[in-house]
Amino acid sequence: MNELLEIAINAAVSAGAEIMNIYSKDFEISFKSDHSPLTVADERANAIINSILIPTKIPIISEENKQINFEDRKSFESCWMIDPLDGTKEFIKRNGEFTVNIALIKNMRPVLGVIYVPVTKTLYYAVVQDNKAYKIDLSSHFFANKMKGQSQLLVPSLSRENEVIIVASRSHLNSETELYIDDLTQLGKKVSLVSRGSSLKFCLLADGKANIYPRFAPTMEWDTAAGHAICNAVGLKVMQIDLEEELKYNKESLLNPFFVVK
Repeated sequence: MNELLEIAINAAVSAGAEIMNIYSKDFEISFKSDHSPLTVADERANAIINSILIPTKIPIISEENKQINFEDRKSFESCWMIDPLDGTKEFIKRNGEFTVNIALIKNMRPVLGVIYVPVTKTLYYAVVQDNKAYKIDLSSHFFANKMKGQSQLLVPSLSRENEVIIVASRSHLNSETELYIDDLTQLGKKVSLVSRGSSLKFCLLADGKANIYPRFAPTMEWDTAAGHAICNAVGLKVMQIDLEEELKYNKESLLNPFFVVK
């Protein structure tokens, strides 16, 4: 597992370096069939990640790859789940709140997660079975295994009876989320809100900067898998709304149900 972690980190950081090359220049924006934006940064990051992960011989599911038919996918015991540029809207706005997400899925559960924040060169990573997650601020877009000793252990925030810090989407705060916040307020909770783009929301919870992440808007499996792994490694759960089970991966539909992380 450690070897696969190193490969995933290398892929994420290498993709982040290429994303920043494009971020510093003018770039064109196109749109997919679902009207979501696409840039050359998404495509080049995806190509880099694929080139590094293909030698592992583990199937790859990526937002920017041609999607594999479920009849073929359903036999996968393991697969990579990739979002080469999570937060393309944030990338276009140039607010820095975008990430590279790489997760390893085994038997429909995330077992390894890597999230890289190219603008700040912050790397988050975890192997779930180790029950630990880490972050490190890099000096350049480069990571070597010997640098793990410089990483900081992530510690989630202890629950406070009457105080809740909710992290919500920078681009997708909707009425359902507002109602969820209102319900907590009605219960006598002192609620504060932190807004972030992309998978940074998972990172804030794992790092003790927030308590709850409610998501009442569409996400795909590649949006959540890496953050799910990192949160699981520190004891947090990513629970489906109205179901007593966590999100699953490599489903027939790669669209996630609504969920709450806490």
